[in-house]
Amino acid sequence: MKKSFNEPKGFGEILDHTFHLSKSRFKDFAKIFLILLGPIILLEALVQFAYGMSFFRETAAGDNWFERIMNSFDEGEGAVAAEMAGGLWLSLLAIISLFIYPIAYASVLIVVNHLKKGEEYTVGSVIKQAFSRFWPILGSNILFFLIIIGMFIVPIIVIASGTFMADGFVSIFFMILFIILGFLLFFGLIATRLSFYFGSVVIDKVSPGFGRSWRLSQNRTWALFGLYIVLSLIIGVISFAMEATFAAFLGNSVLMSLINSLVLLFTTILFTVGYAVMFFDLKTRHDGDDVKDMLDDYNKEQ
Repeated sequence: MKKSFNEPKGFGEILDHTFHLSKSRFKDFAKIFLILLGPIILLEALVQFAYGMSFFRETAAGDNWFERIMNSFDEGEGAVAAEMAGGLWLSLLAIISLFIYPIAYASVLIVVNHLKKGEEYTVGSVIKQAFSRFWPILGSNILFFLIIIGMFIVPIIVIASGTFMADGFVSIFFMILFIILGFLLFFGLIATRLSFYFGSVVIDKVSPGFGRSWRLSQNRTWALFGLYIVLSLIIGVISFAMEATFAAFLGNSVLMSLINSLVLLFTTILFTVGYAVMFFDLKTRHDGDDVKDMLDDYNKEQ
């Protein structure tokens, strides 16, 4: 396993390594997410059930299979009641999960770091290590969120200003279209360059880690951006396929909600492992971690 981290990887090799790690260490990754987020998922289900959502419901009415699937996405009376009456509790649980999810991400990163170094680990020990970085992670996440918000505000002002200056509906339409497309591309590339701050905070213990992320991702922006898109598409297809399949039988129910949550955990594991593989690949390229590991192995043998 350690040797697979020692060389810089191409686009396809990163995806292949991501799937391999997700499969071979799925048990450990699943334990991490279930330990940290399982109680929240169960509490959400209990709140939904307590406030009127059926635990198991048949599919919605329809003349054919496709229509029944689409109607299953419509909220029934139980779902609406659960959303309104239990909204406060569900919102509270959602807020708590915002603080727990980053710990799960950090735990996965730490596991992959142990695998990279050929070290033994336990699920409990990596979760404990992740919690030790809680405050730096929280602070860096808040700063990243504020940066993202700022990147949205400026283009909105530009689009609004340009709309007043443009002449004619067609000119306004194309101007807004090109600005939006250009912004999305610009936003995606900048966010990609900054996104590896999280790995820097957890593994390198550099906070907030934006400068470190910017240097690591230099000359790899387009490849990393492409990897994010591919992983997102794969996750989107898996999520839609699972939701459409089970919604045809369960509709809006507590059981359907539980299945959606478990699918989300699975896809989150896949994306987080992919992020970890990309991060350590950048470290190998930038820091020469492969050379350091070879020297460490050599010194151990002497």
